[in-house]
Amino acid sequence: MRAVTSREMLKIEEQAEALFGLSTGLLMERAGQAVAEAAEKMLLDRGNVFIVCGKGNNGGDGFVAARLLSGSGYKVTAFSLAERDTFPTAARDAFDKLPPGVKLITDLDFYLLDQAIIESDLIIDAIFGFSLKGAVRGIAADVIDRINVSQKLILSVDIPSGVEADTGKVYDRGVKADVTVTFTAPKVGMLLYPGSQYTGEFIVADIGIPDKLIEEYASSRYLERVDAYELLPARKIDVHKKSVGQILVIAGSRGMPGAAVLTGRAAYKMGAGLVMFAPPQNIMPVLNGALVEAIVRPQAETKAGTLSLDAYKSLIELASEYDVVAIGPGLTTNNQTVELVRKLIIAIEKPLVIDADGLNAIVGETEVLRKRRGKTVITPHPGEMARLFSVATGDILDDPLGFAIRAREEFGVTTVLKGPRTIISGPGESTINMTGNPGLATAGTGDVLTGFIAALVAQGLDVYNASSVAVYLHGLSADIAAEDISEYCLVASDVIDFLPEAITWVLG
Repeated sequence: MRAVTSREMLKIEEQAEALFGLSTGLLMERAGQAVAEAAEKMLLDRGNVFIVCGKGNNGGDGFVAARLLSGSGYKVTAFSLAERDTFPTAARDAFDKLPPGVKLITDLDFYLLDQAIIESDLIIDAIFGFSLKGAVRGIAADVIDRINVSQKLILSVDIPSGVEADTGKVYDRGVKADVTVTFTAPKVGMLLYPGSQYTGEFIVADIGIPDKLIEEYASSRYLERVDAYELLPARKIDVHKKSVGQILVIAGSRGMPGAAVLTGRAAYKMGAGLVMFAPPQNIMPVLNGALVEAIVRPQAETKAGTLSLDAYKSLIELASEYDVVAIGPGLTTNNQTVELVRKLIIAIEKPLVIDADGLNAIVGETEVLRKRRGKTVITPHPGEMARLFSVATGDILDDPLGFAIRAREEFGVTTVLKGPRTIISGPGESTINMTGNPGLATAGTGDVLTGFIAALVAQGLDVYNASSVAVYLHGLSADIAAEDISEYCLVASDVIDFLPEAITWVLG
């Protein structure tokens, strides 16, 4: 499904009116109808509905819902945070159509507000829409605080008030909704953390805007089960191990052999036909002992037990024989190894998945990515991304989508920015992943993801779709594992072990 930024949504609405005659008033009427229907489902029986309406079109949606709910027999109170003459035209028309049965409060009186909250069975938040930027100020801030402590059911209109539509940021306060009815497409901020924590369950209401406008102007998506199903590569009856992908894994060191094991094991489990390890000599016995399917070509090493510059020629020759190369997990930042990695990134012409110490090796030298001739995927966590851009980690967390897109454009790569909502940014489009849980915050899960991505690229998916599906299945596997063993007990190898259940569920 597509997701939109505030600017994209405005463009879609402009085009809907210009090309299809869908006026703001008509869309508001349909939006209000969707809100009223959601409210009825939440209440089940007739009850008291309290609607707080802001001064924009979001408030107009609330007024339409108030009129319709009153007509259906609900006791409705509407609290207006602005005077009638300050409303835009469509919202003012909706205000004027409120029937006498709706109790209208226009005085900014907290006693009346508190009484209406106490008497309500459901609160509808129609204060701010997707255009909000920055912190909530003034009386709206006090109203949101009162709504949040009410312990009532809360339904937000389009996006919870206080959540930025483009970043998911919440400054100080935002409405904590049980359900959000959003129109046409989810707003990006509803999917990103922390906005997703305020959104509750979200319902996407079709208010008549043609799908082709959404497809044309929405530059983000999130995968659902059907999307993953359609993207997963099908196996033909006559396949053999070389036809379903051969992967070279350049990973591991004396202190971190497990990183290579996890990457290789994950690639095999995701369906790769053959995985070749090219580690420093000293960890060859570990790899052979940990993975019976292991094929190992040991390489020259430093005194510290890491890959040496002397391995360069051998690794270039090996890389030419494989469909995709995964590089970085557990390599360390030994000076020789760092120099080797930089040279390999430039010289390897096959698709390359770069993670962990592969990324650390190019801090301050990101131009090597632009020098590549093959497709590239980078998989940084926020700290690694911050180092690549020489910014604070907090800057990345404040705008993960923006930085993922920036990395894609400046480095010429597909970017997988890991986090509470992992973002995959490819040519002209980004995917916001909705699977996964805090149990993934454990050593080695990134190595597993590297193996998953490499395997799907080796099986023929383009690097953007391969990364998107890999991240989706990685998170889904962790979700299934958490149900069985809890988030607390989850370790990286569990993500591999529960992958079959995740794929089986996707395939239905």
